[in-house]
Amino acid sequence: MSADHAQVQRTDFDQVMVPNYAPAGFIPVRGAGSRVWDQAGRELIDFSGGIAVNVLGHAHPALVGALTEQAAKLWHVSNVFTNEPALRLATKLVAATFADRVFFCNSGAEANEACFKLARRVAHDRFGPEKYEIIAAVNSFHGRTLFTVSVGGQPKYSDGFGPKIEGITHVPYNDLEALKAAISDKTCAVVLEPIQGEGGVLPADQAYLEGARALCDQHNALLVFDEVQSGMGRSGKLFAYMQYGVTPDVLSSAKSLGGGFPIGAMLTTHELAKHLSVGVHGTTYGGNPLACAVAEAVVDVINTPQVLEGVQVRHERFATRLRALGEQYGVFSEVRGMGLLIGCVLSEPWKGKAKDFFNAAERQNLMILQAGPDVVRFAPSLVVALEDIDEGLDRFERAVAELCKA
Repeated sequence: MSADHAQVQRTDFDQVMVPNYAPAGFIPVRGAGSRVWDQAGRELIDFSGGIAVNVLGHAHPALVGALTEQAAKLWHVSNVFTNEPALRLATKLVAATFADRVFFCNSGAEANEACFKLARRVAHDRFGPEKYEIIAAVNSFHGRTLFTVSVGGQPKYSDGFGPKIEGITHVPYNDLEALKAAISDKTCAVVLEPIQGEGGVLPADQAYLEGARALCDQHNALLVFDEVQSGMGRSGKLFAYMQYGVTPDVLSSAKSLGGGFPIGAMLTTHELAKHLSVGVHGTTYGGNPLACAVAEAVVDVINTPQVLEGVQVRHERFATRLRALGEQYGVFSEVRGMGLLIGCVLSEPWKGKAKDFFNAAERQNLMILQAGPDVVRFAPSLVVALEDIDEGLDRFERAVAELCKA
């Protein structure tokens, strides 16, 4: 390790970075599988998965191999040209989903931005400029660009940035009557997460998604699923819409798609894709060969019965232990979620204290997440070793016991 590397400290963050994050006090420097080591050589178990991104853990050989091989070939050519990895990845995503067409970008926000722009463009072209209203859910999260943060149902993230984008309505999640009351022939899209992620790891009811699909059909609106967090095997199927058997018109993917390499994608049908004709939308980096080569390796590994069935096995192992632990210590009112996106809802006495659980877990050498102040969130690698699950949950139990003593 060079002297330059050795001098980086957590305090540097407060000197050189914009203060919009408050990262933990340690700096991870290396990862392998579901284990991470910090600067001091301390070993932690990673149940955070980089916020549902490190879908195959750290330094997975298939991903390292794909990136290294592509890095020696071609890094970037722009969309004035095309490249093999992008076309291979798109072909695999089309083959594995409802979609006929793919648009690549660099993040979940960009993927959602493309979804929302497409929805408005389709309505504009087919029905005229009056049909532009978007309905989304309260407590939803769709990204941080001005458009996506406005569609997101958490005003604290969208307030204070000048005039809001018009024509966006928010209705309570899992409330079909509310959706029915809000939708009209002016609606161009209904935007939903099949599992609300940031909003507290809350899966949609079957009847809710079925009802949303029917209402969209009735009003010529597009059903858009934000699967940035729920997609890429996280639910135990390649995408969560497959768990419900409800097919959207447009779907966004990112996070796990690149296994840690930044990439996003919008998936849609041939008929809808036609509305994004040459020049209507674009991105310089989207479809980058490095990102697409890694994402292709991710799809190849994840979209197999072995890995997808393994997600359910791991879900049971987590949920069973977390429920027992919640009851024993009285800390959780509910353990919910799907596959390896799991939320532990804090009981009344612990409401608002998710950050305390995060901090206590770190003291026990465990990386976890929260989803708002009232939910402890787990989003580990889909191939996390069973012994790592057990050891990590032992550490989590020690953290809970420590909190309860205090």
